[in-house]
Amino acid sequence: MQIKEIVALIDKLDAKLAVLLCHNNADPDAIGSAFAFKGLLQRLRPNLETEIAAPLGPSKLSKSVMAVLPIELTEQPRIEEADLIVLLDTNTIQQLDEWSTRITPDRPLIVIDHHASHPETERIATLYVSDETASSTCVIVYRLFKEAGLSLYDAEAKALFLGVAFDTRHFILANSETLKIVAELAEKIDVQEMLSVLSLPMVYSERVARLKAANRVKVLKVNDWLIAFSHVNAYQASAARGLVALGAHLAVVAGKKEKKVQVSFRASHEFYAQTGVHVGRDLATPLGEFLGGMGGGHSVSAGANGVGDVKACLAFCEKMLKKKLH
Repeated sequence: MQIKEIVALIDKLDAKLAVLLCHNNADPDAIGSAFAFKGLLQRLRPNLETEIAAPLGPSKLSKSVMAVLPIELTEQPRIEEADLIVLLDTNTIQQLDEWSTRITPDRPLIVIDHHASHPETERIATLYVSDETASSTCVIVYRLFKEAGLSLYDAEAKALFLGVAFDTRHFILANSETLKIVAELAEKIDVQEMLSVLSLPMVYSERVARLKAANRVKVLKVNDWLIAFSHVNAYQASAARGLVALGAHLAVVAGKKEKKVQVSFRASHEFYAQTGVHVGRDLATPLGEFLGGMGGGHSVSAGANGVGDVKACLAFCEKMLKKKLH
């Protein structure tokens, strides 16, 4: 049981402070899983002090979640003072931005995540609690509650529900296990009220970014697959989703802000099922290395960042895809 391993590590370290870290611009799955896991630790080891933090703070949607739930993020986490660091929904320390340099190899580290594992993270982690088949990190934390034999408080149930709903695109990507968990969580919450928290209108600048991406798109046909390449300097993930919604089987959208290049990948499930191309493992991870940064993600949703030229970045992606699909 993984919860027993976690508790055993805490006891072995005689830990007094655990810092729970989410990826930059933390989404509802990240903050929801961190909040619930914090509650689990507080019940299992009441003397363990915990705090949650995310570089660059929460995403806009996560702020909406935090407005209705008692989730608090600290802006200055005590990473150097912590006896234990826990990464949630974060499969590389590079997703911690400038905080990544504060995670030293000698510091005990637990990773709780549902993305494709990264070799470097596996190397430095003391304990790796990961399952790529889980639809969200919130699902993994829910399992830990079950293993511990503890019931969720209402706020924890809401946080996990929102995290699951967000990462499954309102259950479109949910598997049978996820739906069973959602049914159990639904007994503790008002489902319609919670779903409304995730229904934020698209802002003007995001709409403009999507339209620019569509206007600049280059479509590559490989076999019967339509692959869309584009570039915008903001909302790359939203633009990539929009291109898939327009008809692309796979969308790659890159952008550059100051010196940092950011790339988002989105694919249809049909594309992944029939080609076996995992955009996190097969595209984002090698692109991250190419950019001198990091990349990773899921089978149909991933991202990478680093330093370089946008055109060269997209050309590298095109070359990788032609090789994979031929």
